[in-house]
Amino acid sequence: MILLLAVAIGLLAGVARARVSGRRLVAPPLSMVWLVLVAFLPQWLAFYGPTSWLRLPDHLVPIGLVTSQILLLIFVWANRGLPGFWVLGLGLGLNLLVIVLNGGWMPISPETLGRMYPDRAADVWIVGERLGTSKDVILAVADTRLAWLSDRFILPSWSPYRVAYSLGDIFITAGAFILLWSLGGLSHIQPTRTNYEYANPGQSGT
Repeated sequence: MILLLAVAIGLLAGVARARVSGRRLVAPPLSMVWLVLVAFLPQWLAFYGPTSWLRLPDHLVPIGLVTSQILLLIFVWANRGLPGFWVLGLGLGLNLLVIVLNGGWMPISPETLGRMYPDRAADVWIVGERLGTSKDVILAVADTRLAWLSDRFILPSWSPYRVAYSLGDIFITAGAFILLWSLGGLSHIQPTRTNYEYANPGQSGT
């Protein structure tokens, strides 16, 4: 949800920048885009499969999640010269670090869940269990390695969405915004026939 919001705002900002500066909005010259699709496949099977039989078993989810993060980091490295990719890569690296150190899952504490769902009883959250079909595992802060990198931030109470996110997610969001903002920064070159007409007199028109 946070990343989708950044993409939407970034695109709008890039379009506005292009219009104000009289420039054009163009797609970035991305390399190895296919890696993004390959990286999304294990996440789709783990978290978004339309039916339960398509979802990865719980014991395979950590493998799929770590593999997905590594493939995305390779994609980021291949495009590191583009705006925002170093920031994006930092976010992915932080998420991968805390996931690997906590058994292949993104940790979330019962306290964070209590802030997300204040209407639910505290004992509904079972420490050590996967949170629904998400990438998160419920862990006490004291038992979490690098807890400051876990899913510990939540959206404001007025938001209709109940989502927890990590510091790494913030960097990923910032990197995506920087990339999309940069798309409106290319100079707009008007097509011209002047040079052709001078080099080929009498052949410029029909």
